[in-house]
Amino acid sequence: MNNNDPNLLNKTDNANLLDDLLANPFNEVQELEKAPSSSKEAKPVKLIDVIPEENRAKAYQLAEQIDPTNHQAMISYGTPAQSKLLTFSNSMLEHVQKKDVGEVGSIISDLMKKLNELSPDELKQDKPSFFARVFGKISGSVQEVLSKYQKTGAQIDRIGVKLDRSKNILLSDIVILEKLYETNKEYFQALNVYIAAGEIKLEEIHGKTIPELKKSAELSNDQMKFQEVNDMRQFAERLDKRLHDLKLSREITIQSAPQIRLIQNTNQALVEKIQSSIMTAIPLWKNQVAIALTLIRQRHAVEAQKQVSKTTNDLLLKNSEMLKINTIETAKENERGLVDIETLKNTQANLISTLEETMRIQEEGRHKRRQAEQELASMENELKQKLLEIKG
Repeated sequence: MNNNDPNLLNKTDNANLLDDLLANPFNEVQELEKAPSSSKEAKPVKLIDVIPEENRAKAYQLAEQIDPTNHQAMISYGTPAQSKLLTFSNSMLEHVQKKDVGEVGSIISDLMKKLNELSPDELKQDKPSFFARVFGKISGSVQEVLSKYQKTGAQIDRIGVKLDRSKNILLSDIVILEKLYETNKEYFQALNVYIAAGEIKLEEIHGKTIPELKKSAELSNDQMKFQEVNDMRQFAERLDKRLHDLKLSREITIQSAPQIRLIQNTNQALVEKIQSSIMTAIPLWKNQVAIALTLIRQRHAVEAQKQVSKTTNDLLLKNSEMLKINTIETAKENERGLVDIETLKNTQANLISTLEETMRIQEEGRHKRRQAEQELASMENELKQKLLEIKG
């Protein structure tokens, strides 16, 4: 047999705990604790027939230890289990108060907020606005989106680390709560043994002890015997009240069981939600972003290739047009003579006109010179005549 088996150790620990709770049923070394009071007397419930077989012998043994003459022992009957239950309740409350489930919820909400802030739709190609076309903000806006995605991705990674840490804490809490549940179960069984033993003793007192004492008192007519009957009745009353208090404590363990399970189920649901976020939501979001980023890079590459092709086509078209024009102009020039006929005709006409005009001007000059010569001769003769006249 493996002594390190966890199930075996748990069974051994539970058995030891139950034995410890029943070892000192009257809590003789502890101080008296005030039991809770009840305004209504509950109907006794026999547990001896419903408790586990191994606990029935313990209940009968415990019933034999109940001494009606020991009033202090009766007051402390069952207090070990009640004291442990009180300590257990305090530890359970402290454990729940330390665990801030709302923090996990806020982390998940923060994750959902980050996932909703960015959508791959932001990377879709839209027609640029007038201002974007004028000021060239298209590439800049894409870079801003990419930067935003990278920043948000880093934030989501940090949130994922927090979620993983919270998941591990919740898983450890589930284990601790399971131990608390088993401990609470042991308190429940111990209280059942105390109550069953008390009911056995109470039934014995009412069915056997009191009738025997009453019969003995009536036969002896001894006043002290009658007092013993009354004392036994008072003890039975106190035992009944004590059993009622123990049943109230037992009710606490009954209510604690579903409460612990509820906390465990809540933690389990949170763990599953965190696991889904870490293993599904975050990778899915990253995959979609990676696909979107790849597509936008492909789109930019296609746009660049289209631009290169367009530029190449435009250049080829312009070169072909220039080649056509140059070829035609060159051919035309090659077919032309050095001087056009029209140019020669105009030149000859201008030359003839110039010669005719020159000849006309020369003729006018000769005519004017002849007139001047005649005028000079006439003036000379006239001068000579005047000179002759002066001498005579």
